Amino acid sequence: MSAISVPFPSFVIAGATSKAISSPRWDLVNSRELIQEARSVYFNFLTSNSNGPEPTGVVLNEQNGGGSVVFERPILLPEEHYISLDLLRSRPARSRQARERNKSIP
Repeated sequence: MSAISVPFPSFVIAGATSKAISSPRWDLVNSRELIQEARSVYFNFLTSNSNGPEPTGVVLNEQNGGGSVVFERPILLPEEHYISLDLLRSRPARSRQARERNKSIP
C-alpha cells in the first residue's frame, strides 16, 4: 500500500501570512491601553506561576478583552495583538538630549 502525501498546509487562507506578526499596528490601536492590558496579563501570570517557563509575550483579543501569555510567537487572528515581553518589562529611557531640551522649555 502506498502512502498518500498531503502538502502542508492543505489549504490557503487569502491574505494570511506564514510569518508571525512582531508587534501591533501602533497607528491603529491605543498603545498605552494595549501595553497596560498586556502588562496586567503578564503580572497575573508571574504572581501565579513563578517557577514556570519564560513566556515570549502576551496575546490580547480586542473583541472580548481577554489576554493570555504565550511561549512561542503565535499566528494571530485579525482581532488579536501580540505584545512581546521586551515591551512589557521595561519602559524606554529618555535620552539625555531630550531631557536637556525639556529643561530649556519655560
